[in-house]
Amino acid sequence: MTIVLAAPALAQTAPSDAPRIPNFWDPQDRLIKPDVRALPRMRFLTVTDFPPFSFVDDQKRLVGFHIDLARAICAELELLPVCQIQALPFGELEAALRDGKGDALLAGTAITPATRRNLDFSKRYFRLPARFVGRIDTSLQEPLTRALSGKTVAVVAGTAHAAFAKATFDRISPRAFPTLNAAFAALKADQVDAMFADGLATSFLLQREEATAAPCCRFVGGPYLSKQYFPGELAVALPKDNRTLRDAVDYALRSINDKGIFAELYLRWFPVSLY
Repeated sequence: MTIVLAAPALAQTAPSDAPRIPNFWDPQDRLIKPDVRALPRMRFLTVTDFPPFSFVDDQKRLVGFHIDLARAICAELELLPVCQIQALPFGELEAALRDGKGDALLAGTAITPATRRNLDFSKRYFRLPARFVGRIDTSLQEPLTRALSGKTVAVVAGTAHAAFAKATFDRISPRAFPTLNAAFAALKADQVDAMFADGLATSFLLQREEATAAPCCRFVGGPYLSKQYFPGELAVALPKDNRTLRDAVDYALRSINDKGIFAELYLRWFPVSLY
């Protein structure tokens, strides 16, 4: 059984108290910018129920990380005048792309052998990590395999994260809870020493805590990634066999990263960094 871990070195260098910006680009990659300015439109299809990536805000506007990323891609490709973003139910996205009703999907479409039969994908620009959480005054730090030896760690029963923790951290004492909120409540109540769970969902809980007068908890250690257990890789899904468009999107994503635009968007939409 192969387990792949990624520690904080995966993220761009930052002071220990500063948010870490994920960076999955190979610095040796050299991408050429295709000229796609003749495209009559660049329509991104997305969803309305995937916060903070794409959702409808209190003013009924479609907003989120993916909405801003779509506009940034259009800007890099000099397509802003013909850039469009449309939301559809998730189950309708692939058919809409095949029928020519859109040019790209920004909706967290899973990258699997099945989806690859009908779609192409850009290079990955994001991965969803798992994280450990401790109380605000915890002394836990890497290497957590040693620091958590003999400690009780809350996990959500039946999840891939619970299975990963059991397979990877054989010296911890896992304690299963029916929901993430229940596991987090146990951590707040000092009934467990730490919690291990999905980084995105947990960041929402920590963001809510940060708005209180006395936040209880914080991420500890680095991000954990595993293609086997939680393959949450995000890429732009594109029509099959349109190499020019795929190369253009890859170029735009790399350029957005190198110019610091990705970091700006990440900090805007992930105030509690997943990394």
